[in-house]
Amino acid sequence: MKRALLIAAAAAAGYVAWIKVRQDREERDLWAEVTDSFGETPPARR
Repeated sequence: MKRALLIAAAAAAGYVAWIKVRQDREERDLWAEVTDSFGETPPARR
């Protein structure tokens, strides 16, 4: 019984860690998209 609880706790911790990694990756991708064009000359207006 203790072993099953330990496995369940480890699985839950792994799932929470995976969600955190995924959120961090999404946030980093968003910042990269926003800042990719930083410092470039803006397109000329017509």
